[in-house]
Amino acid sequence: MGNILVYSDNSNYACELLSAAHNIATELGLGVKALSINNDDQAERLAQRCGEAYRIQNEAIQIADTTAVASAISQTAKKIDANIIFISSNRRGKELAGSLAYLFDGGCLTEVNALRVEDGKLCCQRNALGGATVATQVIESENKVIAITPKVFETMAEGGKGTITDIDADVQPSGIRIVEVLPKVKDSVDIEVAEVLVAVGQGLESQGDLPMVEKLAKALKGEVACTKPVATDKRWLSEERIIGLSGKKCNPDLAILMGISGQVQFTVGIRDAKTIISVNTDENANIMTMSDYRMVADIKDVVSALVETIGLS
Repeated sequence: MGNILVYSDNSNYACELLSAAHNIATELGLGVKALSINNDDQAERLAQRCGEAYRIQNEAIQIADTTAVASAISQTAKKIDANIIFISSNRRGKELAGSLAYLFDGGCLTEVNALRVEDGKLCCQRNALGGATVATQVIESENKVIAITPKVFETMAEGGKGTITDIDADVQPSGIRIVEVLPKVKDSVDIEVAEVLVAVGQGLESQGDLPMVEKLAKALKGEVACTKPVATDKRWLSEERIIGLSGKKCNPDLAILMGISGQVQFTVGIRDAKTIISVNTDENANIMTMSDYRMVADIKDVVSALVETIGLS
């Protein structure tokens, strides 16, 4: 019996991938195995969830060197008879996917957000045309590399102690010399788990208006999020707060969208919210069509009124 091999340098994402793999493994007649590279704690965690985890201990492999990591994964997959590899579709995973598919002689899909088996084929669902539609695609080649969007599958629960098997990988130097690896400065907020989000777009005229928005979000026990330009162009908020294709997919109980036009790159990240309230001066803005409640008004007027009503002024 063949296997599905799961790998991510992020342990939480790896446990989500295990859940995705187990969902379809039985229908495909495959087993599920996991791989960790230079991470003993991760190997233990994966073994407790999939029964058997493989561990590569090779200091020559640096996680930031995707060529070396791709080689190690490909070699492992071939040794354990795995013709499907699941990786996470985060920034590093998407960089890894192409190199891995080349070395593995397989087809590749990234940003997959749902899986199903139909007529013995593994069907992958992903956003297409910039998120304007959803496509179901199949990799026809025998070997497959599938990068799955984080947070779309539940974390697989522990099942038992499991076993860890050490495995070797002959990794050749890639020619890239990593001088230093610095951790990215991250915002402490995790908008993906927030039950309430107050998101701002370019309709917010001044960075000086942000404290008022933050006060509103805090009163609602929520978090402040934003569209991509607010973080990357204006740099008013961190990239950790971006909603959409370039950021995070969120499904809060309540999303209050302030001054956001509703381009598809943004809406794919918030359309699963249970209740959406939009505030915009343009009654014809795209965001209005997907909102449960719509207010044609100035952002500052609405925020001020809400803050006063809640009793924060």
